[in-house]
Amino acid sequence: MAVLGVIYITNEKHQEMPSEQFVEFFHDILISLHENIRDLQGKKAFADPEEQDYLDGRLFSYHEVLEIMKESAQAFDINRQELGL
Repeated sequence: MAVLGVIYITNEKHQEMPSEQFVEFFHDILISLHENIRDLQGKKAFADPEEQDYLDGRLFSYHEVLEIMKESAQAFDINRQELGL
């Protein structure tokens, strides 16, 4: 199933986000998530031992968000590859 569009609510009325716009929006979010993961991995390589647990927790959270997105895409029968998952 392809992404057909997303309905979002404004103060004025319901509008439908075109599927191409939604996919670009979603890709932008994924790029940001992956950039943050790479940044944290870089910081972890040079972090003090007391910072390691904190950075591990943040990395775990980012990976958890990605897994939730994958599971939700599957639940809604959305092609994960189309979304870049």
